[in-house]
Amino acid sequence: MSDDIETDLDEAEEIRAAETEARVKAENKAERAERAERMAREGAQAMAEHLASQVAVDERTKRLRALRLAKEAADAQTAATAKKEADEAKAAKDRARKSAARKSAKKD
Repeated sequence: MSDDIETDLDEAEEIRAAETEARVKAENKAERAERAERMAREGAQAMAEHLASQVAVDERTKRLRALRLAKEAADAQTAATAKKEADEAKAAKDRARKSAARKSAKKD
């Protein structure tokens, strides 16, 4: 009978060990699933933040490009106006000189 009791105890211990192992495996599986879900959420959030950052950079780039092009156009317009005024001033000066030369030629 002693052998039966020891066998029963061994079987009970094996059952408890198997139950403990099954419970540990289930807990580990649940932890891995939770970790995978958390990592997926964090990854999706990081991707959304990254995409939002890219959109913000693109918008700033477009705005700065538009400002630069407007400034370049204004500078070009200012340069063209200055050149035109300089040309007109030179032409007026040349006309005045020619006119003065004609007047002095007529006096002689």
